[in-house]
Amino acid sequence: MQPDELVALFDQQAPGYDRQWARTAAIRDGMYLLLEPLLAGLPDDARVLCVGVGTGQELAHLAKACPRWTFVAVDPSGAMIDACRARAQAEGFAARCRFHHGFLDALPTEAPFDAATCFLVSQFLVDRAARVRFFAEIAARLRPDGLLASSDLAFDTASPAYDVLLPAWMRMMAMADVSPEALQRIREAYGRDVAVLPPREVTAMLEDGGFATPVPFFQAGLIHGWVSRTPA
Repeated sequence: MQPDELVALFDQQAPGYDRQWARTAAIRDGMYLLLEPLLAGLPDDARVLCVGVGTGQELAHLAKACPRWTFVAVDPSGAMIDACRARAQAEGFAARCRFHHGFLDALPTEAPFDAATCFLVSQFLVDRAARVRFFAEIAARLRPDGLLASSDLAFDTASPAYDVLLPAWMRMMAMADVSPEALQRIREAYGRDVAVLPPREVTAMLEDGGFATPVPFFQAGLIHGWVSRTPA
């Protein structure tokens, strides 16, 4: 899927995105529960870059947990960044945010960030070199020993275990407001428009992008999460 097609897809999904996936929120909440202690060592006034922020769910969680942090939210979907801004205004933390409608490589250069988040984003880059460049763009915007919390769909799709897990994953997604036809399209997209790769390959791309020894901290079904640092 080309970048403009992907942006158009998320523009279309934005108005009902949170409502559609509300029944699977336990997965997201479990990841956030483990994320907070991993970020606990950041400065009280940390600057955090949220890449592919979508409707701003992780941004809202972190803004509530850390009332002195400031954020730059980045998303190429105008409808998603509008939804994120509306959430920040409604929940009272918009003054601590700056919103960038566009891709990460167009974000103006500024003082390094203390940390970044990037949840379920890099999987849409099916070309390995492009995915490594994407991670390198994040690393370049972090201070030395800066932290990246990321997640992606990841699994060894050639393994017998995938034949067990994928049907269960599809049944879980069916709990959301997703039609059988849409579920079939999602399943077909894995490996074509969504790069579902073995976790070790995602770890290798993080390292090639400039991060030191990514550490897995979360798994739920096909979703894997890592915490990585830039060299000190």
